[in-house]
Amino acid sequence: MKIVMVASEARPLCKTGGLADVIYSLSKELAVMGEEVFIILPYYRFIKHNSKHSVKKVCSFVVPMSWRSERADVYSTYDSGITYYLIDNTRYFDRDHFYGDWDDNERFAFFALASKELLYHISLTPDIIHCHDWHTGMIPCLFKEDEYACEHFKKTKFVFSIHNPAFQGMMPESVLGDYFNLSETLYENGNLRFKDQVSSLKAGIVYADKITTVSPNHRQELLSREGGMGLDSILPLREYDFIGVLNGIDYQEFNPVNDEMLIYPYNGVNIFREKLNNKKALFEQLHIVDYGQPLFALVSRLTWQKGMDILYLAVETLAQKGANIVLLGSGEYQYEQMLETLRSNFPQNIAVYIGFNDKLAHQIYASSDFFLMPSLFEPCGLGQMIAQRYGSLPIVRRTGGLKDSVIGYDGTNEKDANGFGFDDFTAEALKNTCLYALDIWKNTSLKKMLVRNAFKTDNSWSKSAKEYLSIYRNLTRTFKE
Repeated sequence: MKIVMVASEARPLCKTGGLADVIYSLSKELAVMGEEVFIILPYYRFIKHNSKHSVKKVCSFVVPMSWRSERADVYSTYDSGITYYLIDNTRYFDRDHFYGDWDDNERFAFFALASKELLYHISLTPDIIHCHDWHTGMIPCLFKEDEYACEHFKKTKFVFSIHNPAFQGMMPESVLGDYFNLSETLYENGNLRFKDQVSSLKAGIVYADKITTVSPNHRQELLSREGGMGLDSILPLREYDFIGVLNGIDYQEFNPVNDEMLIYPYNGVNIFREKLNNKKALFEQLHIVDYGQPLFALVSRLTWQKGMDILYLAVETLAQKGANIVLLGSGEYQYEQMLETLRSNFPQNIAVYIGFNDKLAHQIYASSDFFLMPSLFEPCGLGQMIAQRYGSLPIVRRTGGLKDSVIGYDGTNEKDANGFGFDDFTAEALKNTCLYALDIWKNTSLKKMLVRNAFKTDNSWSKSAKEYLSIYRNLTRTFKE
């Protein structure tokens, strides 16, 4: 099966967040399973200057955009069984950053149009074109509103994945003709109209053959008025084509058995001894004192979405009881200052690292006993899965994918539980759950059972990729043994 992923970022070439991890890990797993996988990306300046991959030029062509025409130069490279196609245009992509400019709508309109045109130039007729988030949401529409494309790609099916529903690709009605060469009828008939504007996210929902999001519970949230972010007016119309597939994590990158970033790698046999050794080494590195209590950790973007507004009370209470806390992240200034205040109040048992340090993050996962994720909303979440992979028990608010991936201990389910959970988005609820976990930690046999449950949890991409492959095969009606 020929599968084309179209996205705004993907590892190992470019990354700003979890989207890049998902695109790469899913594609790599599909390639391992024997599928032919291609990823189409913008050729950002960052890739040109930082990638160690050799590239070759494939083709060039002109992309008509109403009154303007823009040139696309296309390059290719190869990694982990995946062929990457990189669409270059210096006007749109020769910048120091990927997103956040006033002309993002125009930039990704060009990318969508060029991605469609590219398939003709490389003579590729995919079985599946899988588009990701608002940047690529117009692509199914561009194909299906083009009679020639409908005939040429009549066997091609489209999947559209919603990773971050908060970004909806909102544009004025005029862009239909000005950027996309489309009739304003598509606005008038409601196909692309959303909140009195054009929405590329809605375009993906309306025109794709199947829609997915990153966890079953997040699917339910998006169908609801409370959690739908306005999409509850659209998605119920496609409810039977809307599927929640829980993301996985890369088991090669996150593997405590051979993780080169750890001082003391470990497996299921020596996990408790070596986690303790990693913790001692981490404490020496961060200059904090071990009071014989568990280590609570957080590795996160410091934003309101991640629950920073309810964190302070829990961390302060834990520190008062002698627990150690290590906090790594960057984001909004007010939350960075909040963490600095906590560190200054408890310099002996709280360590804070403002910024991101991948090696330190791995060491924190391997050293911690509990991992904090008090998110207000979390479509899927990867931190809780990584924590489980390293035998750290997640403490999560039961929202989105956190609810799907963490079985909270409730006093009776020790054979299944692999973390702790709470429902109310309040500082008191988080504090009480942390104190409950602190009490459980004192019960050595129970603690070890829960840690082993977490360690054995299957969060691999193998499981998720099989679900996506099933979606693809059901769409194309081709089945491989």
